[in-house]
Amino acid sequence: TKSSHGRSADIPAPQVMVTNTVHWFRKGLRLHDNPSLRDSIVEADTLRCIYILDPWFAGSSSVGINRWRFLLQCLEDLDANLRKLNSRLFVIRGQPTDVFPRLFKEWKITRLSYEYDSEPFGKERDAAIQKLAREAGVEVTVRISHTLYHLDKIIEMNGGQSPLTYKRFQTLISRMDAVETPAETITADIMGRCTTPISDDHDDRFGVPSLEELGFDTEGLPSAVWPGGETEALTRLERHLERKAWVANFERPRMNANSLLASPTGLSPYLRFGCLSCRIFYFKLTDLYRKVKKNSAPPLSLYGQLLWREFFYTAATNNPRFDKMEGNPICVQMPWDRNPQALAKWAEGRTGFPWIDAIMTQLRQEGWIHHLARHAVACFLTRGDLWVSWEEGVKVFEELLLDADWSVNAGSWMWLSCSSFFQQFFHCYCPVGFGRRTDPNGDYIRRYLPVLRAFPAKYIYDPWNAPESVQKLAKCMIGVHYPKPMVNHAEASRINIERMKQIYQQLSCYRGLGLLASVPSNSSCNGDGAGGGPGDSSQEVSGAGMLTCPAPLNPRELICCLWLLLLLMSQHV
Repeated sequence: TKSSHGRSADIPAPQVMVTNTVHWFRKGLRLHDNPSLRDSIVEADTLRCIYILDPWFAGSSSVGINRWRFLLQCLEDLDANLRKLNSRLFVIRGQPTDVFPRLFKEWKITRLSYEYDSEPFGKERDAAIQKLAREAGVEVTVRISHTLYHLDKIIEMNGGQSPLTYKRFQTLISRMDAVETPAETITADIMGRCTTPISDDHDDRFGVPSLEELGFDTEGLPSAVWPGGETEALTRLERHLERKAWVANFERPRMNANSLLASPTGLSPYLRFGCLSCRIFYFKLTDLYRKVKKNSAPPLSLYGQLLWREFFYTAATNNPRFDKMEGNPICVQMPWDRNPQALAKWAEGRTGFPWIDAIMTQLRQEGWIHHLARHAVACFLTRGDLWVSWEEGVKVFEELLLDADWSVNAGSWMWLSCSSFFQQFFHCYCPVGFGRRTDPNGDYIRRYLPVLRAFPAKYIYDPWNAPESVQKLAKCMIGVHYPKPMVNHAEASRINIERMKQIYQQLSCYRGLGLLASVPSNSSCNGDGAGGGPGDSSQEVSGAGMLTCPAPLNPRELICCLWLLLLLMSQHV
């Protein structure tokens, strides 16, 4: 028998395959250079862009209000840009492992896409989601776009180990294939026939939450110094590239008082959240350099900020203990002091050293500090003065610093505390002299520590040395209105340098490397600190005259080294 349409009644009509795509934003909060999003749109019928937010985590995590505000602004900007494509951002409350099985069924999802996450916990999370997707018959598209290079290939070229010197890292990437060209920005043309199903109650169900909804008290909260979002990031990038004189002469900008303040060309928080593509930054820098330098090849040092980031990502990708001392194979085991009172004074800007306290006040208020300011406060907390573990510094920066990134934050702290990455421990930043050289007039101190505003420049970095008459005139008595120094810097730094020297001598002897002949017998604090590092592309971390740090230790060697450290400590009791 046939139907009235001439087709056999018992033959079902062919089913039209519908491709329903979900793109999962985590980092990479942008529409430019987002290859996993672009690939997921190809031949898709529907697209829903989601961000998964756990409100309970927001209330219980150590991440501070400035970082949450920046993230929410990024999400609002992303939603606004998606609206221009007749789409929206879906902010889903919950945990990924709970959310996805529900979405796969409810939205009849056939394809899931996201940006590759190189960090260990990210890889573990994504493996669990891929398993759920396979079980639901959902295709998964993953692309690398948060880093310039494929980190596993760098490690493969280095014999299966992460390179632990910046110099070695540079050698490896110079042999890598060229950085992949950025993907085109998502436009209405690229979206094509792909649509986003949007309900009337979208804002109620899937809108970006407020800080109040996440449990934050916003009364008295100052306006953001760093507005979040892709739109702001791209504006800042253009401003950054307008500084053609810097690129043309290829000179490191001189450090001065203004350098310490937030700049309208600063990019680090935008790279961290992926509002700005590192590849766009890389290629724009390259194009500008070639234009100015008549097509000559740019040096690797031009990309210092990006390459340091890449270096620490590579070091961390296969090391889930990267942010810990114990169980971390690349970290020297130090007998740090447990001193909650000292840690609190440092974190809250109550050390009695105006240079340190002004930096920590700026960090708490604005969520950003200059890279040399980071060096100064990290040295003070760890090997310079307080002998408190770098792990505690990581936690404070994780709470307060907008651009704090698990890999880069932990790597920088290990480096600055001389716990890894081949550093000279016998120089430290002077909490008086370094600031005075940077900003002789003390304008930075006056801005962030108004209690000291009336001190003359002569005493503003060491107000405890001011005569009582000067303190009275400034209406600030040291020990009453502003704390006395919590340590004797000269004595503390001398003791800590000696501690470091003996620890490294023990490790060096055990490893058969000989005594540390390069360590000066009269090691002392100086105002210039320890040289280059993250954020300072003009300096090398390894080179002539640098301390040779032990190679990664296996567990047995770590136990031996800990035993040596205990022996060393017992000799000084």
